[in-house]
Amino acid sequence: MSNAGISERQSGSTLDPVESSDEKLMIIKPRILYFGTPVVLVSTVDSGGSANLSPISSAWALGKNVVIGLSGSGKALENLEATGECSLNFPEKSLWEAVEKLAPLTGKNPVPPEKKGRYRYEKDKFKAAGLTPVPSEIVKPPRVLECPLQIEGVVKNIYRMDQSDVEAAIVEIEAVRGHAHRSIVMDEEHVDTGKWHPLFYVFRHYFSTGKELGRTFKAEK
Repeated sequence: MSNAGISERQSGSTLDPVESSDEKLMIIKPRILYFGTPVVLVSTVDSGGSANLSPISSAWALGKNVVIGLSGSGKALENLEATGECSLNFPEKSLWEAVEKLAPLTGKNPVPPEKKGRYRYEKDKFKAAGLTPVPSEIVKPPRVLECPLQIEGVVKNIYRMDQSDVEAAIVEIEAVRGHAHRSIVMDEEHVDTGKWHPLFYVFRHYFSTGKELGRTFKAEK
């Protein structure tokens, strides 16, 4: 039977294939699952105080904690394991080209075998991307001045993923201080969503927000 028109229905603990009546669905096997998540520039320092800046697209927040996903062989994870601190910087749509300048760079020297040929070593990633480091107030890693939202954080837990085809880690970070450009806030507790346009990574393409569609019942303003 063709995959076209097949959906899945949960029945107890199994998933049973069901023919779709409208033929609008098909089974897919995407090579990547970047279905639309915010871009974050993770700033870290090594034990000697040298800064590294890594663009990521795996991040979500729950309460005062932010969970991020990192390459298991990258400099960001190495620094987080060594020092336990970072700043999470959220770029807006006009910064996508700066983010892309960071994409082929690595702070590891020599370049890890799996990155050779596609990545190059760069000691000063801030300069390479045309971004400005500014001192944090609680943690040692600098923040990115150009990013409208910035969060200083400390590592709570690091989980190495046990997968043969993926070398990665999940890092739980406690937010200890937040910063924002005055132009996007309503007051100390509320970001103006009409003025904040975060950068999103969608199946390896860059997008941002459009017009507001509505709001949840929990929205205060």
